[in-house]
Amino acid sequence: MNALAGLVFAALAATGAAAEDIAYSFHWDGANGYELHGGMAFDEAFLSQPEVNARDLSCFFIEGRKDGAPIGRWALGMLSETTTWTLTYLPAREAFAVYSAQHPMPQAWNMDGDGVDCGKGGFGFNIGNAAQDLCLDGQLLLASQVPPDRPFPATLAPDMQFPPDACLGPNLLSALELPR
Repeated sequence: MNALAGLVFAALAATGAAAEDIAYSFHWDGANGYELHGGMAFDEAFLSQPEVNARDLSCFFIEGRKDGAPIGRWALGMLSETTTWTLTYLPAREAFAVYSAQHPMPQAWNMDGDGVDCGKGGFGFNIGNAAQDLCLDGQLLLASQVPPDRPFPATLAPDMQFPPDACLGPNLLSALELPR
């Protein structure tokens, strides 16, 4: 190991850069046979924070069903600069934030408040002031709606297997100038 590599390794070890991710699974039952399930992962250091937000996640995916048949999915790897992406998770409650005065639009997973920006062929989920609901193929699924303040728990899932497009790649030390 050269001296520069040794310094980088020592610095990473000293700062705890090898922190562990913690994974959760969740299941949401909407109205009229609509449901979604999914998973998320984030650095366990965030458990001491009051909220975990979209930017804190390393993995995330959702898959929707109607009467047990798959209808759509979305994953973090599909995120683009035009995606509506808001997530608010409350670690102390082991639940997603739902509509309240403190959280007027706590969840927007590839779906805006109008429920129409999940895109052609797209799938999304939203919790706002009107309801918890789904978007499919660029259309709000009114039939999926449940009350906006209904609890939405998540369960610790240490053996969660994420689809390949659900996780961001490892952070690269691209600012590090290595000798040529």
